[in-house]
Amino acid sequence: MEQSNNTGQILGALLVGAAIGGVLGVLFAPEKGSETRKSISSKGEELSGSIKDKFNDLISEIRKDATQVKERVSEYMENGSPITDKQKTI
Repeated sequence: MEQSNNTGQILGALLVGAAIGGVLGVLFAPEKGSETRKSISSKGEELSGSIKDKFNDLISEIRKDATQVKERVSEYMENGSPITDKQKTI
């Protein structure tokens, strides 16, 4: 029981330290606040664009795969599946 108390205190101290460090980092940043906000906004837009591109690539791949599956299903429907052909010879 005492060990879990110590763990909770350590985690609490780490969280408080991280929060204080974050605040001090912003206060003592070499750029003005407006410049920091512009930089953060720019990085966010870059990340957003990158995620959109990757998502669009994924969608394209899924569509391509779905088209291939549809073609194979149509082919099997017209010609019969290889399993059916094997079963006919048995």
